[in-house]
Amino acid sequence: MQKTSLNEIHKQLGAKMVPFAGFEMPVEYTGITNEHIAVRKAAGMFDVSHMGEFWVKGPRSFDFIQYITSNNVAGLPVGKAQYSCMPNKKGGIVDDLIVYHYEKEKYMLVVNAANIQKDWEWCMENNQAGAELDNASSRISLIAVQGPRAAGIMQPLTSVDLASIPFYAFKVGDFAGIENVIISNTGYTGSGGFELYIYNEDAPKVWEALMNEGADKGMLPAGLGARDTLRLEAGLALYGNDLNDSTSPIEAGLGWITKFVDGNDFISRPILEKQKKEGVQKRLKGFVLEDRGIPRKDYEIVDRSGNIIGEVTSGTMSPILKKGIGMGYLKKGFWEVDTEIFIRIRNRDLKARVVKPPFVNLK
Repeated sequence: MQKTSLNEIHKQLGAKMVPFAGFEMPVEYTGITNEHIAVRKAAGMFDVSHMGEFWVKGPRSFDFIQYITSNNVAGLPVGKAQYSCMPNKKGGIVDDLIVYHYEKEKYMLVVNAANIQKDWEWCMENNQAGAELDNASSRISLIAVQGPRAAGIMQPLTSVDLASIPFYAFKVGDFAGIENVIISNTGYTGSGGFELYIYNEDAPKVWEALMNEGADKGMLPAGLGARDTLRLEAGLALYGNDLNDSTSPIEAGLGWITKFVDGNDFISRPILEKQKKEGVQKRLKGFVLEDRGIPRKDYEIVDRSGNIIGEVTSGTMSPILKKGIGMGYLKKGFWEVDTEIFIRIRNRDLKARVVKPPFVNLK
């Protein structure tokens, strides 16, 4: 079991530790709901150092990323980040990721923790362009501070003007006395905030500085449990649940990161372009339970007559709505907003309706 550089700190804080993606990670400290509410109302701090980071360098870096990802990197200036996915050869998704344009001929790919080895092998196998690839995952720690008070907590620790970093952009500067920190505005909670990419040896110092700064501002350390309920309330997909090797970005509602423009000849483009043109038979959609219950992954979704029309891919009890919410793939004809559907929970069909995420008002 791998451990992040903050493992001992989590244990000192009384975190409940669990295995996740090959790492020992904190699932909660003071309770999932407590941490969830802190992020929505004040701030929460997450150790997400288990995520993977690949550097792509050299004169062929652009060509490589343009081929291996579905979004259009030609429209990504230095200092900006881009949500994208890596399609496989059959139109499924190897992984979803964030592409950072760090310098003119240098990019960073941030991939899911459970997929680091799989993604690395995929990149190596498909590096026809001959870009220089460097798997830096084991050297880099990642701390996320999320919530409406995140900027106020973080600003005293850096000379970088955090207000000058728009959503899906980043700057490199000092933080808590550490130089060359990547400060990124690309959160996964829907409540705003920033992420800090730092070397492992600097992570404890940065974490402690943030804890001191946030102590009287309502910030709590938060674990993977709250990270999951927060991302689900925001309607954000999770690889392994809502996305996988057999779901296409078109089916997953990710047509907006699948750019069929000149010069963007990515893997599986003909397959996905055909889906875009002709339509698909299932789509990933959000739903809210109207009956009392909690939807879970793999639960069947049925129509009023009990016919199976889909399955739940993610589900939880929303700490804000106090209702069961979830996402799942629905057959064509059942995915329009306000369509009545039923979630089969312990042989009971509980009424739900299709909604467009986010599930709560995150402004």
